[in-house]
Amino acid sequence: MKQVYFLCTGNSCRSQMAEGFAHKILGSNWKIASAGIESHGLNPLAVKVMAEKGIDISHNQSKLIDPTYLASSDLVITLCGDARDRCPLTPASVKKLHWPLPDPAQATGNSEEILMVFRQVRDEIEAKIKTLV
Repeated sequence: MKQVYFLCTGNSCRSQMAEGFAHKILGSNWKIASAGIESHGLNPLAVKVMAEKGIDISHNQSKLIDPTYLASSDLVITLCGDARDRCPLTPASVKKLHWPLPDPAQATGNSEEILMVFRQVRDEIEAKIKTLV
């Protein structure tokens, strides 16, 4: 069974959405987790836009990187430069990918404009997860 780890700064938006899509798209052939350099709590707008795709991440929790899980992963995907730059060292056997996605939690504007940014990031994550199949 392959193991993947999605990492971003706070494990509140991007990595949580990636974990949700990975469970749906990659299925039981993969062990899937997400974490952050810091723990910022689950962003309710990430939960909302994932629910629009029929994926419930409302019970997920923001977690810090687990060095053991990280070292035993087949694939580590960083979703922001901060996570890429601050990620602990991994063995050479761990494949690393970097998906530089904007942080939707930093979006500005009215509520619909902010939701649109969350949806754009969500849809980009979904497309990238599908390339892993």
